[in-house]
Amino acid sequence: MKFLVTGANGFVGNALVAALQRNAHSVRRALRNMREEENDAVSIGDINGHTDWDEALRDIDIVIHLAARVHVMHESAADPLAAFREVNVAGTENLARQAAAAGVKRLVYVSSIKVNGEETTDGHVYRETDPPAPQDPYGISKWETEQVLHQIAAETGLEIVIVRPPLVYGPGVKGNFLQLLKAVYAGIPLPLAKVNNARSLLYLGNLVDILLACAIHPAAKGRTYLLRDGEDISVKDLARELGMMLGRRAKMFALPGALLQAMATVIGRQDMWNRLTTSLCLDDAAIRREIGWEPKYTLRQGLQATATWYKGQRNPSL
Repeated sequence: MKFLVTGANGFVGNALVAALQRNAHSVRRALRNMREEENDAVSIGDINGHTDWDEALRDIDIVIHLAARVHVMHESAADPLAAFREVNVAGTENLARQAAAAGVKRLVYVSSIKVNGEETTDGHVYRETDPPAPQDPYGISKWETEQVLHQIAAETGLEIVIVRPPLVYGPGVKGNFLQLLKAVYAGIPLPLAKVNNARSLLYLGNLVDILLACAIHPAAKGRTYLLRDGEDISVKDLARELGMMLGRRAKMFALPGALLQAMATVIGRQDMWNRLTTSLCLDDAAIRREIGWEPKYTLRQGLQATATWYKGQRNPSL
């Protein structure tokens, strides 16, 4: 099979390209810019409703679309929703229509669990059958893109597969997960002692394996799947596990929830603390049942690989 991977030089993209090559697939990487001539890559510039994908799509069988305008902590756009729509909705629609015209068989789209919502409560877990309830411009843009892709599939016959991952971690991780690694390694006390939540996570190696399966399995056609490692974990236990794997004891103290929320609001980090203290759990039964996927790596194997990578970054001798 010949694959086109967008966002190929990103956190997920690098790992996906390597896995495709290990499985003897031909891969073309779509990059925003190329510093030098690369035989397996093509420069496509900015992704929007006018991007020319002709060269990138030539002789391609399957597109795995990772590139997106992602959720950011400190938004700078005057109209965030318009900015997300330009890249995520219009840009993906343009790619999908050109892919269909070029004879591409299938497009696998990496959406987000934010399409379902921001948190789960009262023992509920998110499922593919739940009414979408995106809360922010990023989540709204992802949901709108999913709808556009299903419309294109109906019009053109292009096979669409959509996956909605939760937080993805692994070697090279950034964002809040990296900040937690740094804090635990540095011995910074964290106000998590009384936080009793549960979060579904997804290890990078499992996401890559899922994307390979969704690209080729016949039963995945037209489906939307929620993804996770197979077990959920509280942020408190996550810090403890990482501490043991880093050779550090995670230091934690207790703060009342209301005070914690107020402090986070004052310093402008309410979004981060919401992710740390609320629950977000999902049901991955559909992908297991329909295409027989099982995680290649357990949660703790994924955490160990991530901790080992982080220690190596701080001290190459480890």
